[in-house]
Amino acid sequence: MTTSSKPGHKTNAARFLDSLGIVYEIREYAVDLEEFSAIVVAEKIGLPAEQVFKTLLCVTSNREHVFAVVPGDAELDFKKLAATAGARKAEMVSLKDVQPLTGYVRGGVTVFGAKKDFPVYVDETVELFDVVSVSAGTRGVQVVLSPTDYVRAAKATVAALTKDVRQEKSA
Repeated sequence: MTTSSKPGHKTNAARFLDSLGIVYEIREYAVDLEEFSAIVVAEKIGLPAEQVFKTLLCVTSNREHVFAVVPGDAELDFKKLAATAGARKAEMVSLKDVQPLTGYVRGGVTVFGAKKDFPVYVDETVELFDVVSVSAGTRGVQVVLSPTDYVRAAKATVAALTKDVRQEKSA
């Protein structure tokens, strides 16, 4: 609910969205250094976990880095991501590589203003909401915006990316 009034306090993500003329809201929250889960963040900013999307950096079997953006209460299905990205398989990038590749630390990764423009794949549930929240590029700061604006600004491909809970039991 707060928009930062401190001069120069804008994150790269906020500056990026400003450059595109996209309307957004900044929500700040107290950071717990032990717990970065999107579910905890959702509680702190007052949105349901399924509206708070987490940005995961992955690498495909084609050695291509991609961002997978999924709801905070869901798990990324690597098979679905790989198929969408046209690869045999996909996996998470090791934590030590996240900051050098994106410029962001764990808990603050966003596709906006990242060091490189990696392809972005966002889960199709993004379209179910009036607004969604993603990291603004720093821990403790989320940006809330319309899914349409997110997909456009991120140049994202919308696809089914999460595990089907019913499959989990039989897997």
